[in-house]
Order: sequence, then structure tokens, then C-alpha cells
Amino acid sequence: MAQGGTLSIRSFPDADTLSAELADQVAEGLKSSIAARGRATLAVSGGTTPIRFFECLSVFELDWSRVTVTLADERFVPPSSKRSNEKLVRDNLLVGQAAAASFVPLYSQTADVEDAARAAAVAIAALGLPLDILVLGMGTDGHTASLFPDANETDVLLTATPGPAVLPVHAPSAGEPRLTLSLDTLSNARAIYLHIEGTEKRAVLERADNENLPVAAVLEAARTPVVTYWAP
Repeated sequence: MAQGGTLSIRSFPDADTLSAELADQVAEGLKSSIAARGRATLAVSGGTTPIRFFECLSVFELDWSRVTVTLADERFVPPSSKRSNEKLVRDNLLVGQAAAASFVPLYSQTADVEDAARAAAVAIAALGLPLDILVLGMGTDGHTASLFPDANETDVLLTATPGPAVLPVHAPSAGEPRLTLSLDTLSNARAIYLHIEGTEKRAVLERADNENLPVAAVLEAARTPVVTYWAP
């Protein structure tokens, strides 16, 4: 486990309070990155958990024209699909004040997910790594981004060595093929937040290291302390 085997968990009474506090923290981080480097990069995750956080973040007043948003992972589906993380972000985050931000997708209409991963890797590398802020989620199986415990490519996915910034994923539990930021790209972000809700997910996180779950690999490889935001 990262940081000497300890977890840094900030607990909140409910999801709304968590989302507001996390949005405030991320907004301040974006402002600091813009002040320091003239721009900021933010990678976010999909699923239903971050929707309220996206809504809270989208109303913050900052220079969104200097912010580039991308994804920690994506399904190999077009942005018109209800399962698309790109659609989720466009509908819930890139609105209001945040509509001025740029967006770099991971999905592209290619022959297969491998071709899409190669194209996305070039686009992500062009952002100028490391990412400034990364907000991850986690499934009850311990996956984060699209680092699934049953992925065919587990050895590659869970190795934090330099290489392509985006990798293809094939995992039975994932449904369709996926695209994910590599462990090296994830772990090198300047600030990393893990957003989880519910007692089951907290229990999974607390045993992740003992069970060698993918989220533990991110915590172990992270170059900066990963702060978990949790609400029951």
C-alpha cells in the first residue's frame, strides 16, 4: 500500500457534501496549476458516482479555457452511447462555466480498440505529462480506471513502467473492450483523488492490498499521496 501502508481517507456524512468538498479541492488545484504553468489538465472517471461531483465542479469560476479535461478510462463505444464516459462528462461536467474547457477523448472510430489506444496515447502524450489532477473511482471488484482484476493484459496493465499513455483492455467483467490510462500515467499525476461511496467499497479498499486488487497497485505506484474521499 502507498505511503507506508496507510490509507488517507476523508469521510463525509453524505454524497452531496463529499461532491462539494471534492469539487472545491479540484477547482483550487486547477487554479494553482494555471497560475504555475499557464494551463491545467484534469482526468476524470465515469460511472454514476461522479455525476454530482461533476455538477458541483462545473459551476466554479476559473479560467476554464486553460483547462483540458480527459478520461482515466473509456469503453470502446461511440460518444452517442449511454455507456460512454465521454457522453457522461460532456453532459454533466463540460457545461456551465466548464463548457469553455477543452476535451481530449480516448475513444476514436477505428477498426479495433488497439488502434484506438494507439491514437489516444499520442493525444494524451501531447497534453504534456504528468497530468495535474486525476480523479479515480473504484468498483466493488477493486478495479480502478479500467485496470480490471480479470483483464487478459493484467501483467502489462499493473506494471508502472514508461510506455504508451493509453492501453487497450479486454476483461470478461468489463463487457465491451476498454481503453485506460496506463499505470505509469495514472501514478505520475501531480494530485490524485479516489472518490468512492458506500460501506462495501470502503471495505474493498481496506483489504485491497492484502488481496492484490488493481486499486492497490495504483496506491503503491503513486508518486504523491492518494487522498480518498468517501461517504456512506
